[in-house]
Amino acid sequence: MESTATYKGYFVLLLLLLGLSFLTNISLGSVSIPLDEVISGLFGGGTSKDSWQYILIDYRLPKALTAILAGGGLAVSGLLMQTLFRNPLAGPFVLGLSSGASLGVAILILGAGAFGGYFGNLLVSQWSLVIAAAFGSFLVLLAVLAVTFRIKDTMAILIIGLMFGSVTSAVVAVLSYFSSAEQLQQYIFWSFGSLGNQSWQGVLILSICCVFGLLLSFFCSKSLNALLLGENYAKSMGLRIKRTTFLIILATSILAGSITAFAGPIAFVGLAVPHLTRQFFTTSNHFILIPAVLLCGSVLMLLCDTVAQLPFSEYTLPINAITALIGAPVIIWLLVRKRKLLF
Repeated sequence: MESTATYKGYFVLLLLLLGLSFLTNISLGSVSIPLDEVISGLFGGGTSKDSWQYILIDYRLPKALTAILAGGGLAVSGLLMQTLFRNPLAGPFVLGLSSGASLGVAILILGAGAFGGYFGNLLVSQWSLVIAAAFGSFLVLLAVLAVTFRIKDTMAILIIGLMFGSVTSAVVAVLSYFSSAEQLQQYIFWSFGSLGNQSWQGVLILSICCVFGLLLSFFCSKSLNALLLGENYAKSMGLRIKRTTFLIILATSILAGSITAFAGPIAFVGLAVPHLTRQFFTTSNHFILIPAVLLCGSVLMLLCDTVAQLPFSEYTLPINAITALIGAPVIIWLLVRKRKLLF
């Protein structure tokens, strides 16, 4: 076990990496902005070019903040699911939230073809896609929460969540089969995930949802520590299993559902970051793990977004592809080097 001083050093290093990744992310892109101009533009001094100020404040800063929220929120929700189900392969979307969001967006895009013209374009605007994804995730959340009140076994909840995901994925497949090429392309682009094109209003709403979900996660830290020792031990300590399971699932749903609604289904981060964090923070104490995972997820998402926007190029790659291409080899290397999976 590492000492408290070592953990403090790791946290300081993560905060420095977060700041460096943040500045690098908003500095690089199709238009490269010098670092001194970035700092001046962020702190009210303005930039030497009006176009740089517009790019910083209206595009890159909201995108970077969305990356921080999405990376940290998905990583924490993945940690909650892995602890609740005692399964290293559990992730934030194991309850079918991503599939529910995909179903909502698929229904919206397919249904918009029946209207056409101005009204059809209005249906597939940014906010309509956000609302459809949020509504789909919310319906799946209600179904999962209803199950938690009737079933005591957490593994049964996991299986039922996977079944919900399978059903919604099947409906999406049917809708996709009957949709036009243009509608299918639009849906596929949404499924790639995107951190850009976020308004400040959208960033504010996402921030409120993520802060609430994170506060609920921190509130569950003591219960999560008890669950690691087994449900019988947790019950002997006076832990109310149903209430705890409900709160953990609610926190995960708020985080993963809101992020999916605004940024699309971003894979890999929630599954891999908790394992990556445990390679350095060799502790099972969630009072330490949750903030560590939060910072690691934010740093990783910023780095992935920096690579995805292909600095000095006008092209942008799907964020989902970058998170897997960068993150998977790192996790494989760490696990091979450590020769075991910390859990």
